[in-house]
Amino acid sequence: MIAPEDPQAADVVDLLARHLEFARSQGPPEDAHALEVDGLAAADVDFFALRRDRGLLAVGALTRLEPWHGEIKSMHTATGHRGEGLGASMLAHLLEHARQSQMTRVSLETGSMAIFAPARALYSRAGFVACEPYADYRPSAYSSFFTRTL
Repeated sequence: MIAPEDPQAADVVDLLARHLEFARSQGPPEDAHALEVDGLAAADVDFFALRRDRGLLAVGALTRLEPWHGEIKSMHTATGHRGEGLGASMLAHLLEHARQSQMTRVSLETGSMAIFAPARALYSRAGFVACEPYADYRPSAYSSFFTRTL
């Protein structure tokens, strides 16, 4: 079940710490764009968790860049549950939430390294296409940028 969640809940903080550790281990600090817990608790961020039998399996967030443009942030699936389709479920939920919020475009940044290939494939299957950096991002060999219309 995917539902709104407090990013400051203890088990969420633990999963986000693993997400941040992973993101920051893949390149220079200036190219790690994952949000800290405080950033995910901001008023312009809608944060969700996927739970099964009360266990936390995945998280994802949608932030509003413009009234019509959202950005997917901090999608992460617990290590023992990768390959179960939970990322695809979270992504579908975030896209539907964006539609219901009257957004017409959703973008995201993810790593360009081989370890991020499954994430890039997931986004491509969901209709995202490569794009130039947007918002405050700058070109980087460590980042891939994607966008799609709704």
